[in-house]
Amino acid sequence: MERTLERLLFASRWIMAPMYLGLVGALFMLAYIFMAELVHGIVELPGMKAEDVILVVLSLIDLTLAGNLLLIVLFSGYENFVSKFDFDAGQDKPNWMGTVDFSALKMKLIASIVAISAIDLLKWFMGIEETSDAATMDRKLFWLVVIHLTFVVSGVLMALMDWLAAKSDKH
Repeated sequence: MERTLERLLFASRWIMAPMYLGLVGALFMLAYIFMAELVHGIVELPGMKAEDVILVVLSLIDLTLAGNLLLIVLFSGYENFVSKFDFDAGQDKPNWMGTVDFSALKMKLIASIVAISAIDLLKWFMGIEETSDAATMDRKLFWLVVIHLTFVVSGVLMALMDWLAAKSDKH
């Protein structure tokens, strides 16, 4: 009975497979939004100021970072929790694929979140002049900075915890 239970528990990891397929769908969603932003930026380019072009570029970078993060979670999560990829991707295989453990995945995740948050904050700072209600903008920017700093501090604390855990494992 114990062996059957253990096999069932081990097989239950495949319940995650549809979730990873869902992340592939989310990647298509990001690609669609990316292309829509790019086309919109190209169409509006003749009438844009330099700041507007920078905002479009920052949006595209933001979406690209989110897509990269999604791929890292997709590949690493699948390999760490469901099954190893058992095909030869040749030279196309990313160097990090198969080497990102849960700890490294956490650090990549928080680093990407901090980068995305920083880009979003920069977009808001660049749009300050266009806002007529200064009090609302001040409150919004205050909370954006607080949230960004929360992500930064969380990342530093996670890195510190991983460092301490790695140090204690050696003793």
